[in-house]
Parts: sequence; C-alpha cells; structure tokens
Amino acid sequence: MIAEPTYTLESLSAQLAGLSEIDALRKLAELFPGQVVFSTSLGYEDQVITDLIAQNNLPIRIFTLDTGRMFGETYSVWNKTLSRYGIQIETMYPKQEAVEALMTGKGPFSMYESVENRKECCFIRKVEPLNRALAGQKIWITGIRAEQSANRTSMPQLEWDEAHGLFKFHPLMDWTFEQVKEYVRVNNVPYNPLHDRGFVSIGCQPCTRAIQPGEDFRAGRWWWEDNSKKECGLHSK
Repeated sequence: MIAEPTYTLESLSAQLAGLSEIDALRKLAELFPGQVVFSTSLGYEDQVITDLIAQNNLPIRIFTLDTGRMFGETYSVWNKTLSRYGIQIETMYPKQEAVEALMTGKGPFSMYESVENRKECCFIRKVEPLNRALAGQKIWITGIRAEQSANRTSMPQLEWDEAHGLFKFHPLMDWTFEQVKEYVRVNNVPYNPLHDRGFVSIGCQPCTRAIQPGEDFRAGRWWWEDNSKKECGLHSK
C-alpha cells in the first residue's frame, strides 16, 4: 500500500508557486483527488471561480450555504449559474431545530440587539453548516481578496486553517475589484444584479446593504456594528 503524501504549508506553496489561477486549481485537484471543495456565496468573486472550475471541467466540489435569509436576486443568479454551466451546487442548510429555537426564543431580528446575538445567528445559519461541508476535506477554495477588508490584506494565498484542519486557497487573493468585474464582463459570467446597485458583498438580506462611495468593502455587512474587522466566523482565526 502506497502511503499518502504529506504536505506542509511550505511544500504545498512550492507546488503552487508561479502557477496561474486555473493551473493552481488543477494542481490541487490532482494532488488531493476528491478532497478539494469550493464554497460559493454566488457573489462576484465566487462566480469567477465557478467559471474557472466549470469551463475547465475541474473535479472540484462546489457548495453553498443557504441560510434561509438570502436575497431573491441571489437565488436568481444561482439558477442562472446552474443553467449556464450544467453543474451541481451542493446546498448546506442550517439545522432545523437550531433555527426554530432561535426564532422562537429571540424572534427574527435578534442580530440587531447585540454582537453576541448576531454571532449566534451566524453560527447557526453559516458556521455550523460550513463545518459539516468541510468535514474530511483537504483543500478549501474561497473567493477572498486582499483588498476586501483590513484584516485580509495580510492573508497569504495559501494558508493552514487550524480550526478545520485543512489548507485554504484563495486564487483571487491579489486581484483588484476592477479585475474581477472585467473578467465577469468579458466572459459573460452570470452575476448578482445587486452588484449594480452598490452591493459589493452580499450575504443575508437583513444584514447586508449597499455601500456608499469611499466606504470600506465590508461596510455593507452588519453595518450597525462599529467594527472595521467584522466577520461572521467563516474565516475568523
């Protein structure tokens, strides 16, 4: 029996050094067959990565987290994506019992009352389903870019996620927002029409708004909280 190769952050980074986004994704799929997953929120960046995966027939599983509180426009671009590429997007839902208990005990807008309540809602609707989706995987592909927020500027393209015990790879880490939009335009990639209305980061409907010119990329998420490093827990250290 041949032992499975063991990679360190340094050795795997060396394997990916100098590769284009698509070649890096292909290399990861070759090194970790059946254990590379991509989580899509169906926003601009994730639609670019979906296009790269689908157009090149890469054996990378794609999944999304349906929190139950998505915009109608998000479901629309989701359906257009399925039609355009003929792919499957696996769907992870929060546990029914947890959502029922939250809604019964605190109502539909408890997230506005405190940071703790908001994080509780994020955990139930996003973090716990994500944990299930990543179980047993080796590589987690994300659409994170450095310019999205202050605490993402120092992220490396490949990192070790201690919480989930896997590597995280951000193929678009060094892309600018203009590069993302240009790729979408040139390749006719389906995208969420909310992006045309000032939404740069699109999550749950009660927690997302459009941003104003000059505002931080993350200003539209949990806008009532005074914190420049707002995260929902999916990518927190």
